[in-house]
Amino acid sequence: MHNRTVTAEELRALVGKDLEPSPWLLLDQERISAFAEVTEDRQFIHVDAEKAKASPFGGTIAHGLLTLSMLPSLIEKTLPALEGMKASVNYGYNKIRFLAPVRSGKRVQAKFVIAEFSETGPGRYQIITNITVEIEGEDKPALIAEWISMVLV
Repeated sequence: MHNRTVTAEELRALVGKDLEPSPWLLLDQERISAFAEVTEDRQFIHVDAEKAKASPFGGTIAHGLLTLSMLPSLIEKTLPALEGMKASVNYGYNKIRFLAPVRSGKRVQAKFVIAEFSETGPGRYQIITNITVEIEGEDKPALIAEWISMVLV
């Protein structure tokens, strides 16, 4: 659930400004293992703690795509909803880079900057958001992305 509703003009005024960071989100082994089952990506670095100890990561890590897939939940708690919104659709990404592994049991937080907000047709808006997902206690972010959303009002 979005934290508040704004007009198109108010959303446009947020372009280029840092939004409040998302709440911290725990990426624990239970979530990692569930994602592995759903996606059928059961590579040992995600699901086998003993074998993963011998890897360069020293233990299991979250799938990069798991971290990416948490963005809708994280942005919903941060980005205000456009007044009259009927639907918000994931339109795609211009860029995604996985910069550091998220070790099992670590928390992540997303930071968002609206890079662009435009009306693409009657009742149709496009939002391009720059995202950095930070790992608690680490210098290097887990990922950066440029996300395109389509909002229908």
